Amino acid sequence: MTRLTSRFLIDLLCRRTDAAGGFATIIASGDAQSGVILIQCGDRGVAGPLLERRFSTTGDYVWEDIGAAVGGDESGRASYLDRRKKADPDLWIVELDIANAPQLVAEWAQLA
Repeated sequence: MTRLTSRFLIDLLCRRTDAAGGFATIIASGDAQSGVILIQCGDRGVAGPLLERRFSTTGDYVWEDIGAAVGGDESGRASYLDRRKKADPDLWIVELDIANAPQLVAEWAQLA
């Protein structure tokens, strides 16, 4: 089975967000082929879930809301993202500002 590249998936997510009336921005560009993807969800500037796409031991990708684990405040998230970028230069970080961002991500994730 052919896997879609991280770059293709990020571009698709940004286009889908724009088409739905939201705003998407790439905070950090990772490896175009297989970089890990982190998505910061928000709605009108209010922070929502922080979702991470990981490769599981079963060979599939899984999505995990890691926002609660890193702290709900902005400084906790910013610190976590900085640590992750330093530890993994192949990491993609995308910020979505749209109502129901987690739902949009779930629909998009089914394509991957």
